[in-house]
Amino acid sequence: MEAFTTHTGRAVPLRRSDVDTDQIIPSDWLKRIERTGFGAGLFSEWRTDPSFVLNNQAYAGATILLAGPNFGSGSSREHAVWALQDHGFRAVIAPKFADIFRGNSLGNGLLTVVLPAETVDALLLAVEDDPATEITVDLGAREVRGAGIVAPFELDDFTRWRLMEGLDDVGLTLRHADAITAFEQTRPSWLPTTASA
Repeated sequence: MEAFTTHTGRAVPLRRSDVDTDQIIPSDWLKRIERTGFGAGLFSEWRTDPSFVLNNQAYAGATILLAGPNFGSGSSREHAVWALQDHGFRAVIAPKFADIFRGNSLGNGLLTVVLPAETVDALLLAVEDDPATEITVDLGAREVRGAGIVAPFELDDFTRWRLMEGLDDVGLTLRHADAITAFEQTRPSWLPTTASA
């Protein structure tokens, strides 16, 4: 996955709470077998409404999503994370995330930042007032900066390190490829082995 250290970009103000994964990526998009191409399905039911915020050209190309509380509730589909990433989002900022969605996001390289509701609201107001407003998400400093706001956020050291190194679960395992190969070579021939790719 792509490493995340510091990202600066414009933001989309999604003033909705309790956005569940069925709304992020409706179930009829789950038939795909690749991890790409889900961006077209992102909020697809809501995008039929011309006034929906993602249809506003002022926010085209924005890479940060500002959302209301309890973002990502519902089913545990990773497709929701893939849809957000495929659309171009690098970070989502909200007062609260559903636990499974947050775990899926951080495991796939999408930074989810929890900030107090009043801070998120101030950012939403700034971006609604001026869609050109840029926000910086600094994982090294663990802070969000923009629109005159500097807001610290918490993230455990291990997850922060994984994101900054660009390591998903497979990447973490591959860091031990030499040890795995050495172990496989010492196993008795009658035991199962893994085939090389």
